[in-house]
Amino acid sequence: MNAGKSTTLLQSSFNYQERGMNPLIYTAAIDTRYGQGQVSSRIGLSAKAQLFAPQTNMFLAIETLHNTRKIDCVLIDESQFLTKAQVNELTDVVDKLNIPVLCYGLRTDFRGELFVGAQYLLAWADKLIELKTVCHCGRKANMVLRTDEHGIAIADGEQVEIGGNERYVSVCRTHYKEALEHAIPVKG
Repeated sequence: MNAGKSTTLLQSSFNYQERGMNPLIYTAAIDTRYGQGQVSSRIGLSAKAQLFAPQTNMFLAIETLHNTRKIDCVLIDESQFLTKAQVNELTDVVDKLNIPVLCYGLRTDFRGELFVGAQYLLAWADKLIELKTVCHCGRKANMVLRTDEHGIAIADGEQVEIGGNERYVSVCRTHYKEALEHAIPVKG
């Protein structure tokens, strides 16, 4: 969270467009924070996006669009919400359609467990680039806490609950464990 994933995706899209190329952006249908069919960054950048849901066949959807207009790159926001099958379909986009696919998403949830999409992207991606953010102590923030309305860390619950900075806080592993063990308010 807060590492600039959407900003980086939007910058990549701009770079392709600036060179007269056609990027295709997808985002998860489940993410309605900024309205459906849109990728938005915290710094105010945004772009329209196609939606994917668990039942979307990513290869067929992209191939169909590619047959109507040339697609030079596929950019996936919120890639943690991809299914195993969809990650496999995206490898087919790269291998069979020869279109690069860049995925941007979280690795783990607030319980420290891999998202399914992240699990298979980690296993099958050609290249991984970690975007870093910083804990309030200055160390690398590699964990995400979910908090209640009082800022107290929540240890259990549904894996997916759409929310922004008011519900989730990026912290280092030390502060992640401390917040869960001591039920103290989390610094933002």
